[in-house]
Amino acid sequence: MDLKNKAALITGGARIGHTVAQALAARGCAIGVTWRASRAEAEATAASARASGVAAAAVQADAADEAQVRAAVAEIADRLGRLDILINMASSYMRTPNPGASDWAAAFDANARSAFLFARHAAPIMKAANAGRIINVADWLPASGRPLYKGYIPYYSSKAAVIGLTESMALEFAPEILVNAIAPGPILAPPDLTAEENAEVLEATPLRRWGGAEEIAKAALFLIETDFVTGECIRVDGGRHLA
Repeated sequence: MDLKNKAALITGGARIGHTVAQALAARGCAIGVTWRASRAEAEATAASARASGVAAAAVQADAADEAQVRAAVAEIADRLGRLDILINMASSYMRTPNPGASDWAAAFDANARSAFLFARHAAPIMKAANAGRIINVADWLPASGRPLYKGYIPYYSSKAAVIGLTESMALEFAPEILVNAIAPGPILAPPDLTAEENAEVLEATPLRRWGGAEEIAKAALFLIETDFVTGECIRVDGGRHLA
């Protein structure tokens, strides 16, 4: 798919989402972003896209509320004039030792239910146009079948569900829509990371560095531009799964 004169909806326009939006806008793709609480970041992403010469819109929506998702998808498609690409980046990463049912529900709402709802309401628009791309965001650990860290049962399980969702939607939405996932590894260092913890991450990563948000943008561009890859989950982890 050629990005010029296309339109993309990105759920979560801050941090990595901002970088992905910039990469798409630079190639002539209009940008819609949704936000729940980070309004300033979403509007900054939209402003950056407009500075690249494309249309942009920032719309508030709780990604786990179907009525709000339906309305947000419809509004962005209307304001941008079309909808060709959906990138589900809205996510929650929390450590929950001894999790309860509420922790489980919160993780699945943020990571799996949100991706399902946005895809459910974006897919008919893409089907009607006879083409589309949906990209979900998983995690390198479930993509590798390696829980590895204790205290992340809801998070790990919800991201594993994203991979299953990607595969099933790829089959369901073919041939018009290609559906894939990106499984990030060490991309952005947390702000509270200690020097010792940083050294441990680098030692465990064969490429010996953090990837940076640009690497996720590159993977997204590939999955948008390809015409023959669907149902895949691509790890962008610097070889972390090999260590």
